[in-house]
Amino acid sequence: MSKIIDLELDDSGLPPPTPEIEQERKVAIFDLLEDNSFVLAGREDRDVPSGPYKLGLSIQERRLVFALSDDTGEAAFYLSLGPFRQVVKDYFQICESYFDAVKSLPPSQIETIDMARRGIHNEGARVLQERLEGKADVDIDTARRLFTLICVLHFGG
Repeated sequence: MSKIIDLELDDSGLPPPTPEIEQERKVAIFDLLEDNSFVLAGREDRDVPSGPYKLGLSIQERRLVFALSDDTGEAAFYLSLGPFRQVVKDYFQICESYFDAVKSLPPSQIETIDMARRGIHNEGARVLQERLEGKADVDIDTARRLFTLICVLHFGG
C-alpha cells in the first residue's frame, strides 16, 4: 500500500520543455507509477496517510513541495532546493552532451557519456534520499525517477 498511484507535476509557469525533456518526463512518470516504493515516516504528533498516495510535486518559493494524499488524509513537506542545484546543473549539462552525441558520435563514445550521465543521475537520487530522511523512505529506483521529475521542474527555472 505504500506507493504512489497518481502523480501531478505542477510545471505551470515554466517554459515549454524541449522534446527531450518532455520524453524524460513521460518515461519517468510512467516508470514511477508502474513500480515504486514510497513510505511516509510516522509522526508522533499526528497521523500520516498510509497510502497508496496521490503525489503533487511542485516548486513553490524556491522549495520542492511534496503534497500527498490518500483516502484517509493529506500530508505535505517541503525540501530546500539548494542541495539539488549543483547535481541538477551537472545532470542537464551531461544530458545535453548525450543528446548531441547520439546525433553524431560512434556508439563507444555515446556509451561513455551515458555512463557519466547515469552516475550523475544516481548522485541526484542519493541526494534526494538523504533529503527525504525522516520524511519518507524511497528505494533507489523511486528516487531516480523522482530526481528526473525534479530536473523537469528545474528546467528553465
